[in-house]
Amino acid sequence: MTRQGGVVDTYTHGHADAVLQSHRWRTVENSAAYLAPHLRPGLDVLDVGCGPGTITVDLAARVAPGRVVGLDASAAPLDEARALAAQQDVAVEFTVGDAYRLEHADASFDVVHAHQVLQHLTDPVAALREMARVCRPGGLVAVRDVDYAATTWHPANPGLDRWLQLYSSVARHNGAEPDAGRRLLSWAHAAGLRDVTATTGAWCYASPAEREWWGSSWAGRATASAFAEQAVAAGLATPAELQELAVAWLEWAASDDGWLGMLHGELLIRV
Repeated sequence: MTRQGGVVDTYTHGHADAVLQSHRWRTVENSAAYLAPHLRPGLDVLDVGCGPGTITVDLAARVAPGRVVGLDASAAPLDEARALAAQQDVAVEFTVGDAYRLEHADASFDVVHAHQVLQHLTDPVAALREMARVCRPGGLVAVRDVDYAATTWHPANPGLDRWLQLYSSVARHNGAEPDAGRRLLSWAHAAGLRDVTATTGAWCYASPAEREWWGSSWAGRATASAFAEQAVAAGLATPAELQELAVAWLEWAASDDGWLGMLHGELLIRV
């Protein structure tokens, strides 16, 4: 996505399969439960930063026959998203677009949703203003972002301490904000949006299957993803250090007592 002045945002994660492995797990239930009570048949929904479309398709099933558009800055995950919509037999339009310059008229949608998007933008306030522009009066802008600094785990692992420090450094090198969850309310206020309900949500990975899934995802991301490439290119880590992070994730996943929690900030903004 490109801000005015030619500043180009960088997606810290990229679209490697190890990244999409985690994105494919996301649904309305586990990633947008705060929005679910406000969904009903016939609503028109724009899903900004839709990725492989699992949340988008779930939204579409809940608001059918309303119009649903999934937008992503990259075309890379959209064929998978279209295949999922076809498999689930729901109508969704997937398109490449820019969160700063949405190609929709004012007041086009009842709900504008963005999950784990604002944390990657260099100007989240501008993106919120744009999302509000295309939302109908009385409609909702719904955003949810993780707060990486609030991530916690057991047992203690110096490799995961280093991972968290490195992830934050890479994200901030990209001009992004890894601790976005705690800042969402202030960003909404800065965008001139005052009718806001702020909540929190959490992900927890503790069962053997959950630990294997999450640990293997991040072990893969640590060595073969845009995050890994950016860390090396910026001089923030060496390939050997990244390999050590991958080992740390697999060690955590193998621990019978392993537990990890991730806190998220959530906003429902009435336009």
